[in-house]
This record gives sequence, structure tokens and C-alpha cells, in this order.
Amino acid sequence: YRGRMKNPLLIKKYANRRLYDTEKSTYISLNHVAEFIKQGRQVKVLDAKSQEDVTAFILTQIILEEAKNNNTLLPVPLLHLIIQYGGSILSEFFEKYLQLTLQNYLRYKAVFDEQFKNWLGPGKDFSSTTDKPLKHLNPFQSFFDAFANPSKESEKKDR
Repeated sequence: YRGRMKNPLLIKKYANRRLYDTEKSTYISLNHVAEFIKQGRQVKVLDAKSQEDVTAFILTQIILEEAKNNNTLLPVPLLHLIIQYGGSILSEFFEKYLQLTLQNYLRYKAVFDEQFKNWLGPGKDFSSTTDKPLKHLNPFQSFFDAFANPSKESEKKDR
């Protein structure tokens, strides 16, 4: 796995929006790129003509496609804030804090899932019933709720 992180899969993006896997010498889709990443593989996407690194653009495109298919990504009020302050304060937040927050959440979830399985006792394998045993638990809900439901204090200020 560490070797894969040091040597990301190089993908070339052509003007016709086609993506080319340089390891397998074949054209691939955004879904293929997403699958590589889900398997733990790092990718680097270069514009075939200019050699510009367009990895962030392609990864954002994957996230937006998944959000479109699920009809949800982030709460609408948070999206408004991202658009309103995107060039300054929120970009700093995303760069410095969001990645760390998600990594900590994933570590917490893995430990909690393991403790929960131990609590249920040996011989109880629930992995066959669901891929994500605690999908319904969302520690970020209060964070998102803060944008969807303004606090009482802000309502008092508006009066």
C-alpha cells in the first residue's frame, strides 16, 4: 500500500475529456478512477497537452457526479457559505481542517465498529448484512445542523 502512495497511478486527460490509464494503456472512465481510489490507490491526472496537474479537478468531478446520483452532498446552507466565502476562509478550512477531521472520524469509526462487534459477542458476523455497519450514525450531523437550523441566539439578533 505504501508503494502505491509513493507512486500514484498516472492518468492522462485528453481534450476530448477522455482519461487514459498509463499503466494498463487503456481509456478509463471517472468511475474507474473512483474505484482505484476506493481500493486505496492514489492517482495523479495530467492534462495530456499542457502537462498541467488536473487531479483536483477530476476528483472534484467524481465527488459531484456521486452527489448528483445520490442527490445530496452537503446541506444547501453550507453550500451557500462555500460559494460566498470560497475564495478565502472556507478554502483555508478545507485545506487545513477538513482532511484532518475526516481522517480522525474514519479512525474513530473503525475503533467504534470493532468495539461494537466485540460487544455483540463472538460468532456474530453482521458484515454480510451491510457494507457499512454504522452508516446511520453521523458524528458530523450537529455540524451540518448548525447550517440548516440557525441557533436561537442568531434568531434573537434578527428581532
